[in-house]
Amino acid sequence: MKKKLSVIAAVLLALGLTACGNNVNQASNNSVQNVQAESSQETKTSSETKTSNDIKEKTDQTSTSSSVLTTPAVSSEAASSKEADSTKKSNETLVVYFSATGTTKGIAEKIAGITGADTYEIKAAQEYSSADLNWNDSNSRSTKEQNDPAVRPEIGSDPVSLAGYKTIYIGYPIWWGEEPRIIDTFVESCKFDGITMIPFCTSSSSGIGRSGQNLADKAKSGEWVSGKRFGAGASEDEIRSWIDGLK
Repeated sequence: MKKKLSVIAAVLLALGLTACGNNVNQASNNSVQNVQAESSQETKTSSETKTSNDIKEKTDQTSTSSSVLTTPAVSSEAASSKEADSTKKSNETLVVYFSATGTTKGIAEKIAGITGADTYEIKAAQEYSSADLNWNDSNSRSTKEQNDPAVRPEIGSDPVSLAGYKTIYIGYPIWWGEEPRIIDTFVESCKFDGITMIPFCTSSSSGIGRSGQNLADKAKSGEWVSGKRFGAGASEDEIRSWIDGLK
């Protein structure tokens, strides 16, 4: 009996040890599988990260390359534009005029249109009213001014720079056979060195008379040429013909 129990015990012990060994092997196998899975996952993650970094690096390189190519092109265009502006010549012709009623202004604008000139209007600080211009009134403002060669009416328009101009047309109405005194104010306040001065005037019947020479004497600078008188209805063709004859 005891012998049988010993045999049974031995068998049971052997079975227990076998089961234990199998469990250990199973655990070991599971551990190995887990390690392999984690290693595979890390390898996959590392590969994905590397791929992502490679893509980002290529994108950055492309962006940088694009920026490098674009910037000089813009700078070159800006430089060309700046160079063009610096070499562009300024207008060399100016039309200066005083017009109390608008007649002289009309002729001045036609001259400017034909020549492509700039314009500058001489305005009186105290504008002339219709009563001021009444030549039949010996006490009117314009009559008194023209009767006194020393009068110099104040100019109300902003000063003009004559720098860069080589030709100036200067226009005015004829008052009592002469230029208005405000034109004397202008020419005496400017320097016309190196500038060709071309007077023109408007009137209903009187010619330009000595007004051009008067201005040259008062200016004491500039090269003054003979001027021209125009009526209010002077055509553009008439004015163009005169301008062409000055060349």
